[in-house]
Amino acid sequence: MPTPPPLSLSPRAHQDPLARIQQSWARCAQLDPALLADPNPLARADLSARREANRHLLHHAGPGIGALGAMAGAARGIVLLTDPSGLILHEEGCKSFLDKARRVALQPGVNWAETMRGTNAIGTALHDGRPVRVHGSEHFLRCNSILSCHAAPIFSATGDILGILDLSGPADDVQDYALGLVWTYARQIADRLLCDTAYTRLEFAPEAARHGLSLVRDWIEEKAGGELDALALALDDQGAFARLATRLLEDLDLIDAEANREDPQDSGDESEGENQDPGEGDDDQDGDQGDAESTPEARGEPDEGGADDGEGGASDDEAASDADGNVDDDESGMLPVRPNQPFSELSPQFDYAAFTTRYDEVIEATELCDEEELTRLRAYLDQQLVHLQGAVTKLANRLQRRLMAQQSRSWDFDQEEGLLDAARLARVVINPTHSLSYKVERDTSFRDTVVTLLIDNSGSMRGRPISIAAISADILARTLERCGVKTEILGFTTRAWKGGQSRETWLAAGRPPAPGRLNDLRHIIYKRADEPWRRARRALGLMMREGLLKENIDGEALLWAHDRLIGRVEERKILMVISDGAPVDDSTLSVNSGSYLEKHLRQVIRWIENRSPVELVAIGIGHDVTRYYERAVTLMDAEQLGGTMVEQLAGLFGENGR
Repeated sequence: MPTPPPLSLSPRAHQDPLARIQQSWARCAQLDPALLADPNPLARADLSARREANRHLLHHAGPGIGALGAMAGAARGIVLLTDPSGLILHEEGCKSFLDKARRVALQPGVNWAETMRGTNAIGTALHDGRPVRVHGSEHFLRCNSILSCHAAPIFSATGDILGILDLSGPADDVQDYALGLVWTYARQIADRLLCDTAYTRLEFAPEAARHGLSLVRDWIEEKAGGELDALALALDDQGAFARLATRLLEDLDLIDAEANREDPQDSGDESEGENQDPGEGDDDQDGDQGDAESTPEARGEPDEGGADDGEGGASDDEAASDADGNVDDDESGMLPVRPNQPFSELSPQFDYAAFTTRYDEVIEATELCDEEELTRLRAYLDQQLVHLQGAVTKLANRLQRRLMAQQSRSWDFDQEEGLLDAARLARVVINPTHSLSYKVERDTSFRDTVVTLLIDNSGSMRGRPISIAAISADILARTLERCGVKTEILGFTTRAWKGGQSRETWLAAGRPPAPGRLNDLRHIIYKRADEPWRRARRALGLMMREGLLKENIDGEALLWAHDRLIGRVEERKILMVISDGAPVDDSTLSVNSGSYLEKHLRQVIRWIENRSPVELVAIGIGHDVTRYYERAVTLMDAEQLGGTMVEQLAGLFGENGR
């Protein structure tokens, strides 16, 4: 029998990780050695049946496992998900380590409960119901000492364990942060499961209430099923959650929709109320529903019906023309009455749709590769553009001086009220007959502003264009931050060439005609608006990563960036798009019209330019974007990008805005 690790004599031994390992060893010592023999994995059919029985767990754990698996793969590790008994259902991560793990039966179809594999992270976390790390020789079976494992339980709302999330790697590579990371993702998966329809609407109800709920369940599903599903995707966005909850109460007739709709922009425009037709109030309600349903789509976690819902909620031409008319007739330059109109209100003829949004993702740049690789990519980016950085920095400094001049304070002196002017107190001392002098600060014309840089991450940008775009965005973000202007840097591409999982789903569905967009979107957040530049600096190096740049679907990316801007509190919002061509996705264009994506892009641009408070400007690299955007510049040489970005922003800040 192996020698157990030493027991801690601390008075808090019951909380000590070594004490937990010791207790696990004591339990395993009582087992029949025959039970600990190398197990045979379940047959494929039996494993499929177990996966089907745990399909809710696998479905809601998918995004977390994907993100954690990417990080684990970069660190030579793997991620595992088990069922409540400890049987491994799914694995993902470093392929080379997957082969090593299979040598000790760490693979799908094998049960890793303590009674089957001795002391190990999965089995001990399952027994104790707490996160645990089991490293090297702490494993009961000597063959498992090659592993360093970190596991955390996934709980249901009733406290039952639904499964175990495990991050394992080689024992010679200790990752101190791994246990906290696994525990965080396990809780996220539990949150998703908690909000799932099948779990929350009946199964978790008290026994005495289930019969009553079953009588109204179908009615609730019909009236508010969409809002209930969307609530799960808005847990980290209080504004979106509040809108969805309000809409839910309205759909269930628990509150008066009109009495509780307190939109300050709607109530503040008297001309809109006077000119409104009787039927337009209903359109506004539909628009609000589209707004609420567009929120999950903007967060990159939509359900499959999200695109259809948005399309179906479009407002009619009459309401659209009225809204435009109000903007044109307003001589005071006020913003549109409803500036944050969602994607669903583009027009009844707006026939763009996605076949499925199930595989789309909005992801942080830091989640696509590990810190070591990001540092290396950033160093490579800096090395590539040493000679260019000086020129762009000089232009950025010019922009900074211009912005600081607009924000400088100025005063009116010799006023009868205001702040006491200390510089003029001497004359009062010399001659007491002089009255006290006051000063008043003049209002500055510089408005609170946020800028979003949306960078095309398509394959055609590979090489010098993407390098210059990255370094220019970096310098601009730093410059604007010094001036108190918040900057967000986003990128857009697809997860795969040739359609990815969306196309596979379409093929499995029998190739229905006119499927719409047929690829998996990947929208990347390089820097959030509220994130300091120093913290996001390395993330921009991700653009140098081989294999990141794929297809470009500009229209949806533009809507995503726009929706993020609309949610900001700043008074002025600027969106700058950097692209080198028209939207192209071979998978989508092969089954739709050749102008499908381009038509969508034109409609989105027209909507933003005419009906949104966001100021839109575009820079095309080697491609004429002036035929799409009203305010645009086309460059034939990528070397000019940095200077052009600065000039465009300087021009925008030199204006009063719309």
